[in-house]
Amino acid sequence: MAETGGEAQHRHPRPGPVVRWRTALDRHTDPTQRSLMAAWAAFAGTFGTARLITHGIRGKWLPWGNISAGSTHLHHYNIGIATLAGVGLVAVRGDEQYVAHPMVGAAYGAGAALIADEFALLLDLKDVYWARQGRISVDVSLGVISLLGLYLTAVPFWHELARGATHHGRHRG
Repeated sequence: MAETGGEAQHRHPRPGPVVRWRTALDRHTDPTQRSLMAAWAAFAGTFGTARLITHGIRGKWLPWGNISAGSTHLHHYNIGIATLAGVGLVAVRGDEQYVAHPMVGAAYGAGAALIADEFALLLDLKDVYWARQGRISVDVSLGVISLLGLYLTAVPFWHELARGATHHGRHRG
């Protein structure tokens, strides 16, 4: 502290990165965009984590095995379906404070990723996760990550185009 004119001047510490990130996010996005961003990040993170874990189980370098109920193997799409059912319940209930909440978006993204990662199994009802046909699950998941990421990075552009189309349509004779 330096004294000037008998008064102490207090320096305010610079906010940490989390505070700066949150402030910028609040300033530049609306609740729906934040929820979509959470869904996108959770989808990408869950897809990558699911792939890593399944490789670890198959390669026996992780200390655990597949999830089973008795002798029945539970695929991770089952967890994804249960997660989406929970998110659907939140949406149907319609509590405004939760509908566009980023955690609901994150749960949606995680559940959707667990399902998309086993898309090939659901498409043909054959467990082809490690077969050549299983590649469609990777392609679908990477496509979702890419397209949603493209949309989110270009939101201002899309909104400006929509405003221009609306404005142009109103001024037509």
